[in-house]
Amino acid sequence: MSFTGKYQLESQENFESFMKAIGLPDELIQKGKDIKSLSEIEENGDSFKVTVTTGTKVLVNTFIVGQEADLETVTGEKIKAVVKREGNKLKVSLKGIESVTELVDANTIVNTMTLGGIVYKRISKRV
Repeated sequence: MSFTGKYQLESQENFESFMKAIGLPDELIQKGKDIKSLSEIEENGDSFKVTVTTGTKVLVNTFIVGQEADLETVTGEKIKAVVKREGNKLKVSLKGIESVTELVDANTIVNTMTLGGIVYKRISKRV
């Protein structure tokens, strides 16, 4: 299965506690908690471009699986990291945050981020 497509956020768990843990200010957390983000993924072999639009904020990350890339976090910080692919999962570690993006079926992506025992889960559906 290919990750390529546009996905609309359907639901999320532990948004506020996770965003606090990574250091986002309360004002931004309150603004962001009800916004349904749109993720667009372009997959070409091992090359990926991921564009996430949340309100007026657009986050774009490009990477090649298995190679070091500069990735931007939700806090706006650029971090060097290596994205690994295991079957239908993309895994990356960003400053202590373990992120797993899984294509669970042809129309659903689940992104799970873990930091110090706090688990944040986002479920997005293809549009």
